[in-house]
Amino acid sequence: MSSYQKELEKYRDIDEDEILRTLSPEELEQLDCELQEMDPENMLLPAGLRQRDQTKKSPTGPLDRDALLQYLEQQALEVKERDDLVPFTGEKKGKPYIQPKREIPAQEQITLEPELEEALAHATDAEMCDIAAILGMYTLMSNKQYYDAICSGEICNTEGISSVVQPDKYKPVPDEPPNPTNIEEMLKRVRNNDKELQEVNLNNIQDIPIPMLSELCEAMKTNTYVRSFSLVATRSGDPIANAVADMLRENRSLQSLNIESNFISSTGLMAVLKAVRENATLTELRVDNQGSQVNTFSFTREKQAT
Repeated sequence: MSSYQKELEKYRDIDEDEILRTLSPEELEQLDCELQEMDPENMLLPAGLRQRDQTKKSPTGPLDRDALLQYLEQQALEVKERDDLVPFTGEKKGKPYIQPKREIPAQEQITLEPELEEALAHATDAEMCDIAAILGMYTLMSNKQYYDAICSGEICNTEGISSVVQPDKYKPVPDEPPNPTNIEEMLKRVRNNDKELQEVNLNNIQDIPIPMLSELCEAMKTNTYVRSFSLVATRSGDPIANAVADMLRENRSLQSLNIESNFISSTGLMAVLKAVRENATLTELRVDNQGSQVNTFSFTREKQAT
């Protein structure tokens, strides 16, 4: 038996319960802190499990974020800023760098004919830009300047050669005006089977309640005058797709249906396609660009001769 094992034999018959009963509350608290398994290097654990709780004060109450931010801002305003070691006076030191002029060696100097020398000396920046484009020096100009000079038979560049490539200026395209359709009035006209109403366009109206869209699809079941029904970008989902499918099974006048740019899943699209089989009047269906990232499509079928 080794000396280490002999040392352990002394603690084999020790009564741990008796020792714990003789400890004071302070010693028990200290023993509890020593037995806690803490890992200060494990960044995956929250702060409360990486270190022991050494707070002796009682909690002041629940967290008040606004009061805490106000207190920190007040503390930051009251703390005096540290003075700079070297105060800033605005004095400029040193001399600005001036690039020395490089003398062109005699073997690199190019001598042109007098007529060319005179023409280049009096050429404008636009003419120099066209000449550089013709010579293939496309790195001295923007792509637009280069292709304008190559493709055009006249001097069309209004800017000279510049190493700074500037973007082309395009005319801003104004946003489309909002859809002025009154949904409640439209629903009323569909229910009343208004013969002058042949198109229902609710495109880009994203705050239509789902129950109102369902009521509109329900009213379309018995309508006989509407030929085009469009719900593009109305944030419609599978419930509206199912309502549209039920409408297609009963409606016998609709010819065009557009439900693009919505959030209809493949399940909702399958319900619509199954309903199309039972509808003989629909000639155009658009279901592209759905937010659920399913493979969508559009189709047009010829109207059968009656």
